[in-house]
Amino acid sequence: MKKIVVGSRESRLAMIQSMTLVNHLRSAHPEMRVELVTMKTTGDVILDRTLDKVGGKGLFVKELDAALLDRRIDLAVHCVKDMPMALAEGTAALCYSRREDPRDALVLPEGVKALKKAPVLGTSSLRRALQLKKLFPDCEIKTVRGNVLTRLKKLDAGQFDALVLAAAGLKRLGLEGRITRLFEPDEIIPAAGQGILAVQGRAGDDCPELSGYADRDAMLCALCERAFVRTLDGGCTSPVCAHARVQGDAISVRALYWSPDTGWDPKTGEIRIGTDRGAAADAEAIGIRLANRLRGEVAP
Repeated sequence: MKKIVVGSRESRLAMIQSMTLVNHLRSAHPEMRVELVTMKTTGDVILDRTLDKVGGKGLFVKELDAALLDRRIDLAVHCVKDMPMALAEGTAALCYSRREDPRDALVLPEGVKALKKAPVLGTSSLRRALQLKKLFPDCEIKTVRGNVLTRLKKLDAGQFDALVLAAAGLKRLGLEGRITRLFEPDEIIPAAGQGILAVQGRAGDDCPELSGYADRDAMLCALCERAFVRTLDGGCTSPVCAHARVQGDAISVRALYWSPDTGWDPKTGEIRIGTDRGAAADAEAIGIRLANRLRGEVAP
């Protein structure tokens, strides 16, 4: 009997996301043994500093990377938005899941019906902070760390007037009822890969069992969005972001570049937003082309 071990972070959301793969494999391949192994990552432990100060979102995957390379696990499931732009040597993204809602969501404290004036908004994302300042010029941005449930406890305890979180995570946790407002991608461009799960494995490994879990459109969007961010050396903690849509054999992308030429202060940093469109088969090239255009290397 073939055995596949799936690795996951210990958080409730990470386990729910990993179980989508475990349940698929068990249902589609009942002849296989499929096990879930959980582990705490460095990113789950260091909560007193922002991610850009302690090494970025790679802190959430390095223990799983080591487990893959040591063959303690065979597959790992990650939110694409939390994956480093460069995967650990010897590993590869084997497939991408169907995309959940990619939008960001405004969440108010339990029982509160409307956002107050000059609100304190909780987010640890520079991408969100930059765009929220455009939507709510009088807001104060305050850093919040921890998993979704921890952040909601801080919100309900009065530490913030609202949080901005990924709608996908709230929905997967069954917390869709906490959403007060969804921000359309034209209002707040989501993080690259937001709402998509990636299955990471060892480079060169053949895993045909993933075919029924993989989604073509999500893969193309992830490739396009990550190519945009990677070209601009954005990384997971920078404001650089992109959101793509596939329509048949075509793909369109809308993206944001915050030029570091004028500094990383939201009041002075230069925001550039642009769009591009082309054949879906050229998803990565389109992301790269738009990145170079916004950076100014290629004329519009």
